[in-house]
Amino acid sequence: MNTEPIVSTLRIARCDLEYKRNNTNHHTQLNGVNRLIVRRGWPFTITLHCGESTFQLGVTTLGFIAKTGPCSSKEKGTKAVFKLSESISELHWSTAVCDISGDKVSLSICSPPDAPIGLYSLTLIQAGKVGLGTFVLLFNPWCPNDAVYLESEEQRNEYVLSQDGLIYRGTPKYIVEKPWKFGQFEPGILDICLRILNENRKYLKNPADDCSARRSAVYVTRVLSALINCNDDKGVLQGRWSNNYSGGKEPGYWSDSVEILHLWNSTSCMKVCYGQCWVFAAVACTVSRALGIPCRVVTNFESAHDTNSNLKIEKYFDENGHSLGGSDSVWNFHVWVESWMSRPDLEPGYDGWQASDPTPQERSEGVFCCGPVPLKAIKEGELTIKYDAPFLFAEVNADVVNYVKHNNGSQSIIGTSSTTVGQKISTKSVGSDVREDITHLYKYPEGSKEERQVFQKASHHNKLQKIGAEPRLRIKISVSKDMKRGKDFYVFTDVVNKTPVSKLCQLKFYAQAVSYNGKLRDSIEQKETSFDIAPNGEKRTSLRLKYHQYCESTALDNMILLVALITDCSTKEYFGATRTIVLENPEIQIKILDDPKVNQPLTAEISMQNPLPETLENCSFSFEGTNLIAGKTIQRYSTVTGASLNMPGEDAKVTVCFIPNSPGMRKLLVDFSSDKLCNIKVLTGKKK
Repeated sequence: MNTEPIVSTLRIARCDLEYKRNNTNHHTQLNGVNRLIVRRGWPFTITLHCGESTFQLGVTTLGFIAKTGPCSSKEKGTKAVFKLSESISELHWSTAVCDISGDKVSLSICSPPDAPIGLYSLTLIQAGKVGLGTFVLLFNPWCPNDAVYLESEEQRNEYVLSQDGLIYRGTPKYIVEKPWKFGQFEPGILDICLRILNENRKYLKNPADDCSARRSAVYVTRVLSALINCNDDKGVLQGRWSNNYSGGKEPGYWSDSVEILHLWNSTSCMKVCYGQCWVFAAVACTVSRALGIPCRVVTNFESAHDTNSNLKIEKYFDENGHSLGGSDSVWNFHVWVESWMSRPDLEPGYDGWQASDPTPQERSEGVFCCGPVPLKAIKEGELTIKYDAPFLFAEVNADVVNYVKHNNGSQSIIGTSSTTVGQKISTKSVGSDVREDITHLYKYPEGSKEERQVFQKASHHNKLQKIGAEPRLRIKISVSKDMKRGKDFYVFTDVVNKTPVSKLCQLKFYAQAVSYNGKLRDSIEQKETSFDIAPNGEKRTSLRLKYHQYCESTALDNMILLVALITDCSTKEYFGATRTIVLENPEIQIKILDDPKVNQPLTAEISMQNPLPETLENCSFSFEGTNLIAGKTIQRYSTVTGASLNMPGEDAKVTVCFIPNSPGMRKLLVDFSSDKLCNIKVLTGKKK
């Protein structure tokens, strides 16, 4: 006969939150296994050690409280009270027994798939309350009932778990890879990401409503768009687009979100100086992935910044062909992010990739943020869809009109384009390091029936169909193949006379340094000449660009704007053409000298040849890599041959040693810097 007394109250000796088991099951083990980090909509296990008391199935009653935020409540969905039941439900907070062994009872606990994300406390309710510990709850791309559910395992590995990536820059004709370390699972990053959410002005004003709204991936993504920049609050990065980066690092220096986020956190949320679009986007991608939102970095080449919302970019030149500026601009490239989620706040059909832009350009609802807006809305010209569809639509679809302003105050159109803006929209491919062109997700092919219908729907009446016939003088700018930094090279204009009569023409052709966002810098070289072109004939003119002319003004962006302006001397008509070119940097060579093994020293030889016709001073390499350098993110080494390269063509070399601390493909990011060449990066271990 069993004489053991039946008790309904347990005396809890301790609670084991099963960090390693749960984190592994919830794909958060890369955050570490010293705390509980789980994803919503999936069960996790805790084990209660009952000491001298005994758990009696069907007799012992247990209740729990899970809450998040400083003002938690049932009404806001930030506090849940639930009791032990026969089985768990994946649609609401619930718990059930999964194992009884001696004085231990293991319980399975599940949160709903729409629970607010954040830091939670878990409390046991019996005769009194016993705190069991805390845990972090994240979005869950593996859960079909979560708004961020992503069906493809390969895509989840890429857009949630991958800690390294490539960001594309340059021009449509010369696309350059920039390696980036996202590092969303690096030590301390998750806590920093949660802190970013708490710097939101909506949280500071009403924390109860803000924490409740964190159930929505749409809301969190919009908050991040505002908080990655510091324009309205204590956000992460300050942008700067000038040659003066005193008081901080120039944007090309960064290649690592981890360093930026730790710097922001360690200085009590002081803005990190400085960022430009790719830096803002990369940090936003890191924070999104850390919180469980699938995210990727996207580059739009020839990206329009339409300040007056007329879906038209107007550029002005004087009679000498020099730019007169203007509020509108076309950036050589612009970088933002896309996040994967459903849109329950919209009518059906707008789930999937959503574009948002943390680079501060224009205000939205009074704050410097942009998006998220469904890619489908952009492609279909649905400009009333939330959020900021007109601005993002213009970035990929605006028309360009070039004017010349005459000395008498009048102006003439010298060129138009409905195809310039929005080219080769690019992101890193899933599972490999090749570029994927996703332009088709943003727009129909130029000139197609669908494209025409979209522009009508978008009330876009500036499609420039009134221009009619092809220009009588057509200009094309071309370049020589040897267009590398450190070299002298030629650029050319080819003028074609499309008429049956001879033409006397005046050409003004010049080169000027330019930043990637279209801001002009120093003049490099120019030429003025007159010539006759035979009927249906062609005339080529060359312009030589010398290293000593462009070396200083192109040091940061490696970009040169070429402008050609033709005057038909008989009709006084103007015709123009522009092209931005990117100078090619030297390549860093990486040679792995050992067979890679976990926890075994690995040696690499790194070298780069000086391509310039002058000495490089203060040469150094730096390298970093997730799970390659235990406890560190970056180490710097001066060149073995000293701190300078005394002769053109000389190699800078260094041998480095590191220890991979986990299996799998790992990527080493190497950066070379000097007084005249800087931010030259390469990523090894890439999968093609």
